[in-house]
Formats: sequence, structure tokens, C-alpha cells
Amino acid sequence: MAIVFERMTRMRFRCRITGVGPPLFRQAFPMSSMLPDCHHNKIICLIPASTKRCLSTVSTSTSSIEKDDNFVRVRFAPSPTGNLHVGGARTALFNYLFARSKGGKFLLRIEDTDLERSTRESEEAVLKDLSWLGLHWDEGPDIGGNYGPYRQSERNALYKQYAEKLLNSGHVYRCFCSNKELEKMKEIAKLKQLPPVYTGKWASASDEEVQEEIRKGTPFTYRFRVPKEGSLKINDLIRGEVSWNLDTLGDFVVMRSNGQPVYNFCVTVDDATMAISHVIRAEEHLPNTLRQALIYKALGFQMPYFAHVSLILAPDKSKLSKRHGATSVGQFKEMGYLPNAMVNYLALLGWGDGTENEFYTLEQLVDKFTIERVNKHGAVFDSTKFRWMNGQYLKLLAPQELAKLLGHHWKRTGILMESEGLFVEEAVELLKDKVDLISDSENALTNFLSYPLFETLSSSEAKPVLGDSLSEFANSLLAAYDSGELFDALNQGKPGWQNWVKSFGKSVKRKGKSLFMPLRVLLTGKLHGPDIGASVVLLHTLGSGDIVASEIGFVTLEERIKLLKEVEWKSFNNNQTVLEPAIISQ
Repeated sequence: MAIVFERMTRMRFRCRITGVGPPLFRQAFPMSSMLPDCHHNKIICLIPASTKRCLSTVSTSTSSIEKDDNFVRVRFAPSPTGNLHVGGARTALFNYLFARSKGGKFLLRIEDTDLERSTRESEEAVLKDLSWLGLHWDEGPDIGGNYGPYRQSERNALYKQYAEKLLNSGHVYRCFCSNKELEKMKEIAKLKQLPPVYTGKWASASDEEVQEEIRKGTPFTYRFRVPKEGSLKINDLIRGEVSWNLDTLGDFVVMRSNGQPVYNFCVTVDDATMAISHVIRAEEHLPNTLRQALIYKALGFQMPYFAHVSLILAPDKSKLSKRHGATSVGQFKEMGYLPNAMVNYLALLGWGDGTENEFYTLEQLVDKFTIERVNKHGAVFDSTKFRWMNGQYLKLLAPQELAKLLGHHWKRTGILMESEGLFVEEAVELLKDKVDLISDSENALTNFLSYPLFETLSSSEAKPVLGDSLSEFANSLLAAYDSGELFDALNQGKPGWQNWVKSFGKSVKRKGKSLFMPLRVLLTGKLHGPDIGASVVLLHTLGSGDIVASEIGFVTLEERIKLLKEVEWKSFNNNQTVLEPAIISQ
């Protein structure tokens, strides 16, 4: 990663380092050979010879993290404080795709230093969601690896070791300022309209002053010495050149007074000692890069490449949050989204291969993915398109697999007593075109099983059907049923229905909509729905409806015929509302 440390004038010593190579960490090097050659990266360090803020290299033994310069190692590092957000899932996906496309390693690291909010339940949920998406890691807290432990809470000894190295080298110092003193500094800076940088005395305190406070038992933090002048620039793989002025930062804390390391210090030490070559993360972490770059330099570690992915936005272009609806992987899973559809859709939020294609398997994404084609602008999460895409994936499933999914859902939600069988298979085939989510199938099936005849006949939309001699048509249908010809035809399945309806249409001198609309209303109780022939055959196949839970109130085909015989057609023709109990024979 290209980095430029630029100090202003008035300097008595200048050290220039050029040629930053592929960013894999090795043993600390002297300033003249700290980083290998590469044609597109450069570090310039301008360091005054006589200041305690010198960014000298720390001599440490880190041979265990030597790696081939061309070997890619990336990580996804969630905090187990809640559910896996879709933004985090996309970051994990981009890391996974980059690693697999380069033949590298994908690591999972748990950043659980927030001990009050972190839970193992959240950690397990995150791991479960990543596995559900098919993003399997090569190293992590559950499978181990050569660079563990993979939970930050288990790496405290390592953080303290590197903090002491920084203290011994002069890159950090003990700060004994109280919270009251620090707040006063912030207030003064605010009044002067200056950045809230540290201005306390402990950056230049004598050893005697420090030892006196230690003897008193005064709590202290470890604060990093930041150069007072200059700027830092990185060449982000997605965003291009990004720079910060160092005078806006001020000396920052790396270890709290309770001995706990802060986030930026932990992340830097972890990425370095785990030999992470590329840090691909959300753009909200971009400001952290300044602190982390200074720590990398002070510890003598080579910088990784950085790539900061844009935020996922809501339709109103604000950051996607809970107020916009479902935002976590677990929520979408419960709603009935498929993992391959979610992976496909998340990949398209800020990335594309330059073609019009919108559908990719995970394997195809690995083959097509490049970090250069990741867009630096925010991507809008379109829930309508995501739903549509999921529907396309559902329709591509093998009939047996789709029947298994929907049958299980129907039984789990209490609609059916069984999750498989002939009815389930035929119901899935009939209803699948109206199902974009697995959860949609619940309403689709309950609607299919319902018989809202009286509500339909009472609606304004049914007036044209009623006015087309529906009562006379109903009498003809009842006669066909009583004669046994309709029952016999349905026993022959769809071919039998087709032959019967053709013959019946001739007998009542109707065809097309004038034939099928009244048949739909009378036999299904609705004005709209799936294919009428397939629907009636399936209702006949269902028979007494033992497979349907009693709570659903399913009305069998035979019971529907009985209800038709009780309809007071004159009441509907006179636009009177007829209550269902008044016309049902008990």
C-alpha cells in the first residue's frame, strides 16, 4: 500500500524509503531495506534527528510471520455484539472472493475486545450465517490455524508485548492525565476551533516525573507519539489516493489504564502477526487507517494493501439501518431467502464484471471477481430486486428440492400435517410462479385452500359475473356433479378435466372467459388464481383434506358443492349482503 509520510521544513535528518512491495509482513528491517521493491508504491519518511517523536524501526523477532510476497491472506473480523449485518456479509464475501480468486487464504477473526457487549451466542450466530452463505474460512476460532488465537480476547499477552516494545522505543509514553484534565483540553480546543488533540505534559515529562506518579499508584494509559507536522497518504485499491494531515490527530491511546488495548492497536498487531496481505473492509474504517499506519511504521511492520468498500445505502440514500426493515443475514434467512440468491445479490452491490449479466454462482463469482471493479460509490439496497432475484433462484431449483423446502415450511407453519407426498408436489408446481420467498408460499397455500365464495359474490368486482346468469350456470354445474360426470372426469386428472370442460362448455353454450370465470368463482370462491383446471384437480386429489390442519378451516370440493346448493342467488342479484352462516345448512 502506497504510503507517504511527509514532514515539513526545518528538519535536520531525512530518510527516504521507496519501492513498497507486496505487503506481507516479515521480520523488522533497517530503514534502508525495510520494504522490498515494487513499481507503484512509495513511502517517504521525513524525521527530525533530535526529537522523541522519531519513527524509528522496532527490532523484533517476528520470523514466524514470514510469507511469500505473492501469497494473499485476507480476513473478515466481525465483532460478536449482534447479528451479521448485510454490509458485514458483503465485506466477508468480497474478502472470500478475492482470496479464492488469488489462490490465497480467507481468515475469520473475532474482535471481541468489547467485553460487555460481546457474547459467544452472537459469535456462533455469525459463524452460522457465514457458513449458510457458503463462505467457508481456512483459519478461525473454531478450526484453528498457525496464526491463532483467533479471538482478540485471547491475545492480550501479545498486545502487551508489543505495547512494551513501543514504550521502550519511545513511540508511546505513559500518560497520567485524569478524565477531568482530558475533558478540559477538549473544551479549550473547541473554544479555539481546533482539533481535539492531546496537549498534556506527559509527552515531554522527565523520567523522574513519571516514576513519581508510578510510586503514587496513579492510573496511566499508553499514548502514541504522533508527528506534529506532515501528512499521510495511502493509495487505496478502491478509492485511490486518500490523505490526512497529522496535526489533526494528536497523540492517541493504545492501552487503557485498565490494561486493555484499544481497537486500532489490536487490529494493527493482529493483521501484522497474522500476515494479512490485504485489508478489505467498510469505508467507515477509513479514518482508522491513519492511526494504524503510524503503529505499523513504529513496530517495523510492512503495511498491507487497503481497500475500503463503500457503504450499503437505503433507498433514501442514508446508511442502511434497522429502520429500513430487515438488515441482517439471519432475518433474510428467516424470511425465506436462499443463500445463493443472497450471495449473488450482495456481490452486485458495488461490483460488476462489465457485462449485463446479473446471475452468478459462487464459483462464477470467484472466477470473475477483481478488486479493481469494485465501485467506490455507495450501493443502494433494493429489496424489490432482491426479492425478485430470490424468486428466480427458487424457480431454478429442482422440483424435488423446491417441494422439500416448501413442504417443510408448510408443515412448520401449521398449514399441513405432512411435509411431503403427492399433494405437496402438485401444490408446489401449481403455486411456485407466485412465490418469490419461501415465506410467500404460506399465503399462497392458505389462499388456495380457502373458499371465500360469499365475500367474493358480495364484492363489486363480482357484479359482471353475477349479471352473466351465474345462478343458471351454477345449476348446470350442480347437475353435472350430481350426475357423476364431473367426479368421473376429475378421477382421470387433468386430461379428464379438459375433456369434461370442453363438453360442458358446449352444453351451456359458453367458451373462454365466459366459461372459465364462473367455474373459477363457483369452485374456488375467487375471481383470480392459478390455472383453474389444475386447481380443481388438486382440490379433488386432496379429498377429505386430512393432510390439512383443522385450524385452516379447509372446505373440501364436496362441501363446496353443498354450499352452492344453499346460495340465495336473488339476494346477491339485488345487491344485498348475505352472511355466510345464513345460507349454510347445518
